Amino acid sequence: MGSESGTAREEQTAALKQLEKAAEKSADLATIDREASRQPERLPSPAWIIPYVFAGLAIGAVLLLLEWNVLPISQTTLARLHRYVLGAFAVAGVLTVSKGIEVYAISRLHNAVARYNLQRVLRLLVVAVCALILISVLFVNWYAAVVSLGLISLVLGFALQTPISSFIGWVYILLRAPFRVGDRIEISDLRGDVIDVSYLDTTVWEIGGRHLSTDHPSGRLIKFPNSNVLSGAVINYSWPLFPYIWNEIKVNVAYESDLEFVSSTMKRLAEEEVGEMMMEKVKVFRELLAKTPIDHLDVSEKPAVVFRVSDNTWIEAIVQYLVHPKEAGRVRTRLTRKILEALNASPDRVLFPKSNNR
Repeated sequence: MGSESGTAREEQTAALKQLEKAAEKSADLATIDREASRQPERLPSPAWIIPYVFAGLAIGAVLLLLEWNVLPISQTTLARLHRYVLGAFAVAGVLTVSKGIEVYAISRLHNAVARYNLQRVLRLLVVAVCALILISVLFVNWYAAVVSLGLISLVLGFALQTPISSFIGWVYILLRAPFRVGDRIEISDLRGDVIDVSYLDTTVWEIGGRHLSTDHPSGRLIKFPNSNVLSGAVINYSWPLFPYIWNEIKVNVAYESDLEFVSSTMKRLAEEEVGEMMMEKVKVFRELLAKTPIDHLDVSEKPAVVFRVSDNTWIEAIVQYLVHPKEAGRVRTRLTRKILEALNASPDRVLFPKSNNR
């Protein structure tokens, strides 16, 4: 089971990355869907049904023995065993049908998020149906069973408020999709990449955190209850249609510097790093904004440089550019190195603050 779930998770992550790559190549939604769905068709192996067939045959053999009444047991015990075996046969049937749906229907979906969510829902339905079968087997008197379950549910409702809230949070995540497996999110005081969304909690691979000041993975796995999405803000950095954010690099220069040269140099280097990609993605962003009440915003298609007077005795030159959140650290490092090399190469035009506070 562990290896199967791990393989499924890897396939889901790979499919999600394929969708993101398709969104990076085109601004057209139909083209994105078509490109993301281009993958080789894999026919499922029929070997999965073998253990279910053997289980069905074994249960059927026991049922035949009970029907033939060849066992030296009383009629009361025989009736009880007969009911138990029928229940086991029904459970085996439910498991077989659910496995068939998962293999021949859900696994063929190209959308990794839909496949992941449907698998979760299917397993929840299987558990619910099996529980009903178990109740039917154990309790002949349905009225007594319902009353007992009502009292138990009342007690558990008070005792398990947090798990119930987390389950409702899972339903909210499933329906509203504030984040999905593979997304980079920020919730409360933690930030990371989502690697699993279960019925009660969500697991993220932490980015940055207490021990790092960069966007590098910290090595820690963090679990938080799904109920957190009902009580706080969720920041999602990884929308497949537009998985980008604006970032900036700040350089302090003296008042006597040639600000036009500083601006043109920083803008040129940023355009060389992310220019063409940024122009394509800003077009997508503008189309998305046009469908909202905030379509009046002016969004530049190229990196922009702004100047701001610092509280100290220098000018802050800030270049702003578009970048994938998972590439932000590497792009910032490369671009910072290039900018400093270019500015330091012209000491007569770019003056840096003469202070140890620089």
